[in-house]
Amino acid sequence: QVQLVESGGGLVQAGGSLRLSCAASGRTFSNYVMGWFRRAPGKEREFVAAISRGGSSTAYADNVNGRFTISRDYAKNTAILQMNSLKPEDTAVYYCAASSGFASIRRNDVDYWGKGTLVTVSS
Repeated sequence: QVQLVESGGGLVQAGGSLRLSCAASGRTFSNYVMGWFRRAPGKEREFVAAISRGGSSTAYADNVNGRFTISRDYAKNTAILQMNSLKPEDTAVYYCAASSGFASIRRNDVDYWGKGTLVTVSS
């Protein structure tokens, strides 16, 4: 089992920044691809970003590419999503995810989910 706990959500004005963290516990952090998803009000959950086990590969959804950066801190067993130039359409509950495969996570094939943290971007 892997437990994932997100933090860092909140209210921010358009153009601002937020940094989300996902603390992982349980099985070995480096065994998993880590990712972030989000669900906006009235919409399906969507992929946001992923980072490979070793941290050398990343992937982003087109609508966040260039504004969001995913990283991981092995010493703290934490996955991080730095979000810059936020837009009102980024408003959503953001979920941390752990998966066994880099291709899998982009297909929503996730082994473990966090409970989510709310990000609200005001215009």
